[in-house]
Amino acid sequence: MKSFFALFISWAAFSPAYAEISNAGFEQWSDGQPVEWTTIDTGIDVNPDDSQIKSGALSARVTVNTGRQSVTDIRQSISILAGETYDIEVSVMHTEGGIRARLYVDGYRGYSDPSVTYQWQTLTYSFTATANTVIETGLRFYDTSGFDGSEDVFIDDFMPGQELPPPPPVIDTCTDVSISLLTDRYASETSWQLLTSESELVLEGSGYANKTRYEDTDCLNDGTYTFIIDDTYGDGICCNYGSGEYAIEVEGEIIVSGGEFNQSASHSFVIESTTVIDDLVLGEYYTDAQGLAGYELKTALYEIIRGHDSQGYSALWRFYADVELDFYYEQDGSILDIYSENPLASEPYTFSSISDQCGSYRAEGDCYNREHSFPRNWFGGSREPMNSDVHHIFLSDGFVNSKRGNYPYGEVGSPDFVSENGSLVGNADTSTNYNAVVFEPIDEFKGDLARAQFYMATRYENIVGSWEGNSDTSNAALDGTSSKAFEDWYLTLLKRWHQQDPVSQKELDRNNAAFLYQGNRNPFIDHPELVFMVWGVISD
Repeated sequence: MKSFFALFISWAAFSPAYAEISNAGFEQWSDGQPVEWTTIDTGIDVNPDDSQIKSGALSARVTVNTGRQSVTDIRQSISILAGETYDIEVSVMHTEGGIRARLYVDGYRGYSDPSVTYQWQTLTYSFTATANTVIETGLRFYDTSGFDGSEDVFIDDFMPGQELPPPPPVIDTCTDVSISLLTDRYASETSWQLLTSESELVLEGSGYANKTRYEDTDCLNDGTYTFIIDDTYGDGICCNYGSGEYAIEVEGEIIVSGGEFNQSASHSFVIESTTVIDDLVLGEYYTDAQGLAGYELKTALYEIIRGHDSQGYSALWRFYADVELDFYYEQDGSILDIYSENPLASEPYTFSSISDQCGSYRAEGDCYNREHSFPRNWFGGSREPMNSDVHHIFLSDGFVNSKRGNYPYGEVGSPDFVSENGSLVGNADTSTNYNAVVFEPIDEFKGDLARAQFYMATRYENIVGSWEGNSDTSNAALDGTSSKAFEDWYLTLLKRWHQQDPVSQKELDRNNAAFLYQGNRNPFIDHPELVFMVWGVISD
């Protein structure tokens, strides 16, 4: 086992990419902003555009709304290595000629030519690093003669660039529903409506011809619906004055039918879609889950990853000493602590493997601990195999770990505690639909932790439904079922974090190491699409 981990680390040391600009072609957007671009000043608006493209499917349309140059930057941070030379470039297209762009690479560099309009031009700068550090790169925009107060500039293809993994597939979860009606000899008396559980009108029909068949079809989202049919005379549509009838079919199966009623008839039914991505190939390890969707898929995944070879709680130290090391950010081989790591700058402290294990602590930086991202008291304390399952236990600063406690993850509105790397403790933001204390990690690890939560709900599907009452915080996050597992607010949060923070190389490497260590994998790292295939897409 030891020899494997040494080999694994030697390979992993070469995996991080330096001076690569993430989302360099502006292909990924979230909430109207380009993913990974961390500074977008107030004097510009940045939007996706498919009309002017250097390559790929999208570019960024930057609308400059001010002549005050100090508020017109778009930037991100990149890591560089001492002694290396990096040729940074970007493609720019001007529209009116009243704005020029200036390349930023650890300082302001060369300008574009604003007189060249509707043609791509390239800005370049060769930068030689004098130290292993993090710098910023991007663009600033300057007004020139003729600027009328607002102007578009298109930008695309920063180099050297690294495109992010594609976003999770947009999965159509609606279900085909058909409503058929055969009228009687007094069709003008007949009308109907289809309503949602919130009484919103979905379909309706009236003004029919006598003794005629009609059909309306729609694709309905999951939910409860009510079909109401009325006859103004009060004798239905069957059987005194013709053999009228109605029926509702869901994907070809009749679930509601009738025709004999008085003034009105009402039927309620539930749509629960199952979704399969037909061309998703899961591979040999997941063969038994191929072609499934919804909670049936989740159960199949449970059968695949259950029964792993538990190594015990103390053995985690050995796994961490060999695997949980920083060969991704500073590349210094220190302990990779999710609650102190700062991806954009150097940390205020680092931990050495083994010698800095907790131990006692009184402040940040004293020692590192084993953090159950799915808190221990949620599953009842030191119970195996949950207590030693490496897929949800990460290294973290002992003091910050204690601040997290058993709180669910969330997005903090007003923090009571801020760690050195920006992790937060405090009451949840009101938009979360949860009004108690939560712990918010930095953006870099939100997806990692969300995928660990999905793993736990799947690996322990046979018992997770009994954990809701173990503590106040487990009651807040878990819904007491073995299928859905999470309360709505928590599930929505986890799915959003999973989407916003895609799987990283660090996660892929860790998942491989965990498989060799305890014999099972986290399927939501191997196939991120599975989250949405099990729990559904994110609702607006």
